[in-house]
Amino acid sequence: MWGMTDATATPPAPESPRPVSARLDDSDPPWPLRPWIMAAICAIAGLIFHFLVDRAYDSAGEPWRAALAALVAVSTLVFVLGVERRRWHWAAGFALLWGAVMGLISWHSAGYNVGGSPVEWPFWSGLLAVLVATPLFQTRRDVAPDWRFWRLWTMPYDRIHGHAWADAVIGAAGLVFTGITFLLMWLIASLFDLIGIDLIKQLMGKSWFGWMLAGAAFGGAVGLLLERDRLVATLQKLVMIVLAVLAPVLAVALVLFLISLLGTGLQKLWDSGFSTAALMLSAAAFAVLLANAVIGNGAADRSGNRLLHGAAAVLAVAVLPLAAIAFRAMLLRIGQYGWTPERIWGVIAVLIALAYGLAGVWALVKGRRGFDDMLRPLQQRLAIGLMLLAAFLALPILDFGAISTRDQMARLKSGAVTAEKFDWAAMAFDFGPSGREALKELAGSPDTARAQLANWALKAEQRWDLVRFEGEEATDIAFAAKPLLERVRVVPEGRDVPEPLLALIEREGDCRASRCVLLWVAADRAALIGRSHRQVTLFKGDPAAGSWARDDRGFRFGGAREGEEAPTSEELETGQVEVRPVTRQQIFVNGKPVGQDFE
Repeated sequence: MWGMTDATATPPAPESPRPVSARLDDSDPPWPLRPWIMAAICAIAGLIFHFLVDRAYDSAGEPWRAALAALVAVSTLVFVLGVERRRWHWAAGFALLWGAVMGLISWHSAGYNVGGSPVEWPFWSGLLAVLVATPLFQTRRDVAPDWRFWRLWTMPYDRIHGHAWADAVIGAAGLVFTGITFLLMWLIASLFDLIGIDLIKQLMGKSWFGWMLAGAAFGGAVGLLLERDRLVATLQKLVMIVLAVLAPVLAVALVLFLISLLGTGLQKLWDSGFSTAALMLSAAAFAVLLANAVIGNGAADRSGNRLLHGAAAVLAVAVLPLAAIAFRAMLLRIGQYGWTPERIWGVIAVLIALAYGLAGVWALVKGRRGFDDMLRPLQQRLAIGLMLLAAFLALPILDFGAISTRDQMARLKSGAVTAEKFDWAAMAFDFGPSGREALKELAGSPDTARAQLANWALKAEQRWDLVRFEGEEATDIAFAAKPLLERVRVVPEGRDVPEPLLALIEREGDCRASRCVLLWVAADRAALIGRSHRQVTLFKGDPAAGSWARDDRGFRFGGAREGEEAPTSEELETGQVEVRPVTRQQIFVNGKPVGQDFE
């Protein structure tokens, strides 16, 4: 199976030495230096990646650094997984191409939202495209007579399927080996530390060394396994056998579940509190995975067990009703709350699942017992389509934020959602430039409530400033949008609050959900009383410098005492607030205090 090619590409020269090979394909001669070369490449890539992502925790990320980091990481991983000595320049070009694409996606994602991360939905879509494209490239490299790639659907399915499973097994094994390497290095470092040599321990504490070690371990493991792909093929078959045994279990469970729905209806799914669409899509993905584990790479590789083969047929068909339920759940959610980028991605995922479900039903109807012979070429075409779709959606061509902004604004203007229930955090931090522009438009609205809330959202430095607190009391969003001094009661009344102290209280965020009390304890000391887990926060000022800071050292205990209840909102609004001296007892040994005081 593995030795077959449509057109053997660039075989080794006849005079080349032919040592005993552990390779599956005779077109690929042994490459003993591969593990060392791959380890060196990944170690250097790890060091470069560290310098690109290393920054202070509270510093803003730079899109160009995120783009270069993605380029280095993706290009390196794709190259080490896909390179052979034969046509190595193909692998280098393929890896750099996808690295550049992922770099572009990361650069755009990092600058799309305020304080946004490069690892957003487009990044994951692009990564999916890379994962699907890699086995397609590996197969084309093996069988193509030249560099032309546009007849992907005519490539042998067994090779594509085999490369996909092998990449997954090798990648997982490489990660396990990397983890074991770190454990071993910590053991060695601890041994030398016992005798006073802490050099290795100090190196293990350096992030640049950690990235280099991770890269070297992963690259070396991948290179070693690729040089022994007969062993990998055996391990792959073992994994597929284990997964195939689970196919009847999932098939029976899905049949019983779908039959049960005929009696219970779908309403319980909507009332469950879980994301029905996500659960159905997860079940569909597992069904596709286990069905492929049973049917194997080809007719000669399928399981001969009728029970397993029947379970694979059931799983292939079950994908369609699961996807249909997920589609219905998504439509209900969109009808209730409108479009967001996450829901658009969710609908796309559901449509892909529906395509796989229709392919499974079509294969069973046309092929019956030989349904897998019909299903394999359909899955090959679906995989190629999925790669192209994922790459297209990841690129900054369609603006899901703009689509979501138009829909949410239409809901607000039509009265479908009130200003208090409008998702201001999503508009400010999830919908990109379109969302911010819409907020600026609303900030000038003649509707005072909308204008106040829009200004509140625009001024927020992070989305947590706009999060609605759910619990005993849900945050009144109109209250949260008020100026700070309208949310804080100052005692004694009329006392001026310095601007630095106001800014510090705003950053603390304790007064965002409910009213607080600011009690002046002394001219340079104030206490903030609220309903947070701390209940009381002390602040101390420096009159000469005009600055204020938290004074946690003023407490013997952190947070509330056991049995204490937080004051209610009514008590904070009108109750008497004062400082009283309290006498407590404490144990002393030889004149020294021991433990905490007690009543």
